[in-house]
Amino acid sequence: MTNVKHWPDDYARKRRTAGRAMEMLRPGQRVFISSSCGEPQCLVRELAARSRYFSDLEIVRVLSLQDAPLTLIACQTDSRALNLRSFYLGSGKPRALSQNKRFITPVNLSSVPRLFKSRRLPLHAALIQVSSPDDFGWMSLGISVDVTMAAAQSADLVIAQVNPRMPRVLGRSFIHVDDVDVVVECEEPLLTVGRPPEFEAARQVARHVAKLIDDGSTLQLSLGATPQAILVALEGKNDLGVHTQFMTDGIMNLVSLGVINNRRKGLNESKCVASGAIGSEALYEFLDDNPGLAFYPSDYVNDPAIIAQHNKMVSVNVIMALDLTGQAAADALPYNHFTGVNGIMDFVRGSVMSPGGKSILMLPSTTLDGKASRIVPSLERMAVVVPRGDVHYVATEYGVVNLFGKTLEERAMALIGIAHPDFRDELFHMAKEEGLLGPGRTLHESIFGVYPLWLEETRDYSGQRVLFRPARPVDERLIQEHFYDLDRRDVFRRFMHEKRIFGRDEVAGMSGIDYVKDLTLVAVVGDVGFEKAVAMGGYYLNPATNMAEIAFSVNRDWQRKGLSRVILDKLAEAARNHGIAGFLAMTTPENVGMIKLFRTLPFPIRSTVEGETMVLVARFDGEP
Repeated sequence: MTNVKHWPDDYARKRRTAGRAMEMLRPGQRVFISSSCGEPQCLVRELAARSRYFSDLEIVRVLSLQDAPLTLIACQTDSRALNLRSFYLGSGKPRALSQNKRFITPVNLSSVPRLFKSRRLPLHAALIQVSSPDDFGWMSLGISVDVTMAAAQSADLVIAQVNPRMPRVLGRSFIHVDDVDVVVECEEPLLTVGRPPEFEAARQVARHVAKLIDDGSTLQLSLGATPQAILVALEGKNDLGVHTQFMTDGIMNLVSLGVINNRRKGLNESKCVASGAIGSEALYEFLDDNPGLAFYPSDYVNDPAIIAQHNKMVSVNVIMALDLTGQAAADALPYNHFTGVNGIMDFVRGSVMSPGGKSILMLPSTTLDGKASRIVPSLERMAVVVPRGDVHYVATEYGVVNLFGKTLEERAMALIGIAHPDFRDELFHMAKEEGLLGPGRTLHESIFGVYPLWLEETRDYSGQRVLFRPARPVDERLIQEHFYDLDRRDVFRRFMHEKRIFGRDEVAGMSGIDYVKDLTLVAVVGDVGFEKAVAMGGYYLNPATNMAEIAFSVNRDWQRKGLSRVILDKLAEAARNHGIAGFLAMTTPENVGMIKLFRTLPFPIRSTVEGETMVLVARFDGEP
């Protein structure tokens, strides 16, 4: 009669205490340990307690939480007993990492499973944590599928800590009792993290980034304070999807609000897809047996080819520093929990290959103490994690720029424009010294102006979205092209004389504004960095009279749609907020459109004709 193997009997035979399980390890072996909040703490504590019996045991992991048992033990244990190999794409510059930086292995997370499965990095043992087995003997890797699945499939010896508190997460997250060698039953709370600290800069960055995320987008968000702020800023969006490295409490909250429903992803629709989770006990309860979630290994979740198959895939990642050519450094920080760094390049490249996709890098403009700029002339002794050729959108609290397809000079000017105002003059002079800016470039007082985000507004015109916004220093070419596209008669009305050349120096005065004494607003269509200006208006203050002269221009195809009226109303609101006494406009009596536009101002209008010029005056205090 054939012997029938029953998994419960097999499970019982494999059961050991943690001490007995650690006795199976041998000196000189390479041991994988699940990382982040999935770390098998019971096994790690026992391993540390017995470390004196080992020599040259190499611990393999993805860079873990700063206060996790494995990290603390690694810092306290004799290096002759335990050596660390951490998969991490940043540098070892942070103080918490510097003492073990020689053990850092730079690699994209999508490549780690192949490293294990190919046996190029053979694993002698894997210490993992799983849920209790179901009726069929399947155990879920729960909140740490990522590279743990590949390690469990590749290791010679698999020791599983069975923890009833590990959620049973659906997807490609299961391992059978038959496929583990040792079972250690140990119930204990999973590692959790609290809410990241709240920074005003994070909230300001989030407001900029939220404008780039359309309804129906699929999101990847790294960990940290700024992504958390973005999730709050997205509460008014619709039909968002998730394909990301880590599920977090913020994502859970948007699912509960119905903002995330995964209906328009184009791949794995109706499901949030991730490879792990970092958060609270409430998050882990939310994950348990939830059919709206699917966890997959990192060679799937982080595969750029898979990422690119999603509709409007938007990757949003925090970086540490950026140089003026666009090279990005992304190092581990306590409040981004270390682990998000490894997958950044996978998502940066995958997202821009997606239909309508975007890659967004975020950074606060200064260090936490405000004493140094995070936009720097060059990345000295910092690892370049995102090469300049892969950087597209960059956001600080002072705005968003798109570096894709831009020259080094355009990149430098764009990044100086979103740096903290206290450091812009230094960055400008350093850029000139580095040869990034031409000799004709001069530093104007206007470079210190703080971008007034409150003036931005998006409106729909016959199905085409138009963004009204203040002009930026990087808009020189955009404004030039706008003037060259104008009809000759519209050029005459705008400048009061025939004009065929619109030089950079002249245009620089319209884009290099301080937003107080002079303000230019543009109406643009198209993506950030590749916009076309279809209308433009601005004022320039005469300090002697405290009156500001205004002027407008609209492309012929966009005339009679009310764009100038929107711009005028915004200019008037801004001028009054800054204590300007009123507006005046100089035009010709035949320019009926400008006259009608000016008379829409809700103030008494005085007009005089001087030769062939009509002067229109409106004082905000109502005086004639």
